[in-house]
Amino acid sequence: MGQVDCRIPPALIAVVGAGLMGHGIAQVFACAGHPVAVHDPATGALATVHRRVAVNLNRLGLSDEALERISVHARLEDALEGADFVFEAAPEEVELKRGLMESITTIASADAIVASNTSSMPVAVFSERAAGIWRVIGTHWWNPPYLIPLVEVVQGAETSAGTVARTMGLLSSVGKLPVHVRKDVPGFVANRLQHALWREAMSIVQHGICDAETVDLCVKNSFGLRLAVLGPLETADLGGLDLALNIHEQILPFIDRTPGPLPILRDKVAAGDLGMKTGRGFRTWTEAEASAAHARLAEHLVAALAARPPDTA
Repeated sequence: MGQVDCRIPPALIAVVGAGLMGHGIAQVFACAGHPVAVHDPATGALATVHRRVAVNLNRLGLSDEALERISVHARLEDALEGADFVFEAAPEEVELKRGLMESITTIASADAIVASNTSSMPVAVFSERAAGIWRVIGTHWWNPPYLIPLVEVVQGAETSAGTVARTMGLLSSVGKLPVHVRKDVPGFVANRLQHALWREAMSIVQHGICDAETVDLCVKNSFGLRLAVLGPLETADLGGLDLALNIHEQILPFIDRTPGPLPILRDKVAAGDLGMKTGRGFRTWTEAEASAAHARLAEHLVAALAARPPDTA
């Protein structure tokens, strides 16, 4: 198995994919002082990278100095030249990621670490054709990547300990909170938790217990308020595990256990009711309402980060 030079930070970051996540990942590293090379085969996405990053910086009240450290490249080879660390941020399509991983690991320097940003795909799925699998790793950034601190660092079966250490060190150095996911499982940690909640929320609506607005109100105005300062297992310890056991005895037999997506979700997608982007999902959305929700989220995240104590572990 190969070894990784554990220098922190690398001299050059390459980001493959200039979409929603890619431009935000590039912004994080550029703001931290790294030169960043961005590639995307879609010329439209590539042409707007600087403008989109500028909008983000302006929203955060930051200088646009970081823009000078971001370069865009139509050719993958140009973006990867000299890169110490490559973040692949392509759409969540298995064959696309497999092909990109093969190309990136073939073109990039032999000691460059190659990370795939994926919200659910195990390393084993996208790395099977990679050259130098020991330096391939999963990194799950959350949207928007320049505001959400967490990055899940997913160790594949062949990923070396040095690759994990260097990746986590780099992410820490740019102000992110990396967590080590030791088993290469679909959904990792946070998305498994999040989508378990979503399934039960959808089930509640599907079974007519209440409407979607009521579900959201219940979450936002009860346990949702404390999740930022007390995680679920901290909360269980706080209330007492004997109480948790008693409640589980009463509730868990009735929690939805459907092994696949619920019919209510499949039906909405089949009908074209995809959420804010189509104006209707579990709730109806005008363009103004959708824009207001995006702005409300951004303002909340900025304020939450500003109020965050230095040690949030």
